[in-house]
Order: sequence, then C-alpha cells, then structure tokens
Amino acid sequence: MSNLIAPSILAADFANLQRDIEMVNNSEADWFHIDIMDGVFVPNISFGMPVLKAISKHAKKTIDVHLMIVNPDQYIQTFADLGANILTVHYEACPHLHRTIQAIKAAGMKAGVALNPHTPIAVLEDVIKDLDLVCIMSVNPGFGGQSFIENTYKKVSQLRHLIDFTESDCLIEIDGGVTGKNANALIEAGANVLVAGSYVFGAENPTETIEDLKNLIG
Repeated sequence: MSNLIAPSILAADFANLQRDIEMVNNSEADWFHIDIMDGVFVPNISFGMPVLKAISKHAKKTIDVHLMIVNPDQYIQTFADLGANILTVHYEACPHLHRTIQAIKAAGMKAGVALNPHTPIAVLEDVIKDLDLVCIMSVNPGFGGQSFIENTYKKVSQLRHLIDFTESDCLIEIDGGVTGKNANALIEAGANVLVAGSYVFGAENPTETIEDLKNLIG
C-alpha cells in the first residue's frame, strides 16, 4: 500500500472552508484529518459537530477524525452519524480503552488510538491487534504550527517493531510538525500516514505542496 497524506483541516482558512475542502478533494491527498478539541483535554477549542457535518457534505475522501476530548465514548455514535470513517481517541483520555475501541468498530468506523509525546509505545501492547491506526503525536496536542519533537523517530521505530512482531495490520500516523524536510525520514522509520497542516495550508500553492509530499514519500 502506498503512503498517505492527510491534510489537517485545523490549518485551513475557516472563512473559505469549502474552497479548501475542494482543494483537498482535487489534490493528491488521501484523507481529510479533522481535529476535534474540547478545551479540557487540550488547551484549545477547534470545531464541533455542525462544522464536521458541513465538511462531510463536501469531502470526497476518507474522513479521519482525531478526538482530543475527555469522555470520547459518549460521542462515538454521533461521529459515526456525521460521516467519520476513522475515529481516533487518545489513550490518555480512555480509562477503558479496549471497550472504547470495540465501540468505535461496532459503530462501523475504523479505530485509532493517539499517544501524546510523553506516552510510551508499550501501553498499546495489549490492544495493538484490535487497532486500525496509531497516531503518534509529534508535537504536544492542542495547537497547529508547533515544532516537531525529534524523539518521534524512535517511537515510530518502536511501534513498527510492535506491529511487525504481532502481525497487526495497524497503520502508523504522524501528527504535528510534518514538512518536506522530515517526511521521508518518518516513512523510513516505519510511518504510513502523514498529517500536514500549516505546511500545506500555509503554502503559496497547497495543491503543489501536497503533490511534492506524495512524490517524496512514494
């Protein structure tokens, strides 16, 4: 399977959201990455259900929803109804992680788990076979435009080893600080999916930037 690019809509121009969604639709990007933040789990509030509903209406590619919220279990069915294809919850927000993963799958979505920069890969050993995706945060969650944390490469390698050892089909997604300078090294370390926000939407030509990233990672 080829490696994937998932532009982060958090970095889009909210005054021209439909324009930016159409740009992603017509680009070589593979997924829409949508961050939902509640101002409690992370120190920021992004957008909620009405905006996701509007995005889903126009998006023609996989909708990858990343929940940075407390109590994600109570909203699982809601996000399924709003058109999420992949739902990623944070390990740090789920006291009953296995139950949450099963609930996401029961709602018809693929299940992902995100790890904050300080959370070790080892916490996933007992659920890795149940996961479709692991999102490694390469910045502290909450805000776009942060600098990439270099320890991420080590975590990706550790996760790749765990996935290969358990013969899991899980994808490795990197979220935060992804640019043309580190994309190739992340893929070489074992990643499959790169989330790019500011690097894409802050570019002079976002479509060309996505194409360049795709060419870079193969």
